Amino acid sequence: MRGTGGLLAATTTAATATASPSASPAPPVTIGRDAAREAAAQELSKPMYHQNDPGLFQRALDWFWDKVGSLFDHASASTPGGALGLVAVAVFAVLVLAALWWRLGAPKRAAGAAGTLFDDGVRSAADHRTSAEALAAEGRWNEAVQERMRAVVRSLEERTLLDPRPGRTADEAATEAAVSLPAHEAALRAAARTFDEVTYGARPANGAMYATLRDLDLDLTRTKPLLTGPTP
Repeated sequence: MRGTGGLLAATTTAATATASPSASPAPPVTIGRDAAREAAAQELSKPMYHQNDPGLFQRALDWFWDKVGSLFDHASASTPGGALGLVAVAVFAVLVLAALWWRLGAPKRAAGAAGTLFDDGVRSAADHRTSAEALAAEGRWNEAVQERMRAVVRSLEERTLLDPRPGRTADEAATEAAVSLPAHEAALRAAARTFDEVTYGARPANGAMYATLRDLDLDLTRTKPLLTGPTP
């Protein structure tokens, strides 16, 4: 009994000493704000944290779309109706451009840089007419219009109303022919414009265009030219 009591007393004394307020705990570890930021940056710079980061191209793409979104937000904020109004303006602009493209065709050449009428060997007006009719019968309107315009100019050359000259353009032929055929000046200029738009402006031709050129060709063959030279 005495031994047991002594053991209990010793245990109680030890527990009391451990819980005594006089035993001061170890001070907490403190670190400054700048040092903490540095430590965090060093830790996060380790490759293990960047294995799934987007590549350079993806980052550039994200930056681009951020800029586009920002521009769109600014534009929609300054456009009546907000984003819906901006979309309506964009759709209208697209429709206008489409209408101009359809009307004028793709500008393949600069203005005033039209090419020559004849790009092959010398052929008679009758040959060009035959080719034009065959192409029209096949519905190849672009080529039919080109051949019919060549027939018009070649016919004028054969009648000595135009001097045969390599490198002549459709506009030049129309201007020169109008001197002796003033009543057909507007029709000749329109025919030259049609030839240039179809040949160099990518404007699709149609049956009505070809019929107009064919009528002009036939009408010119029946027209008496105006003599501008001195009378004997």
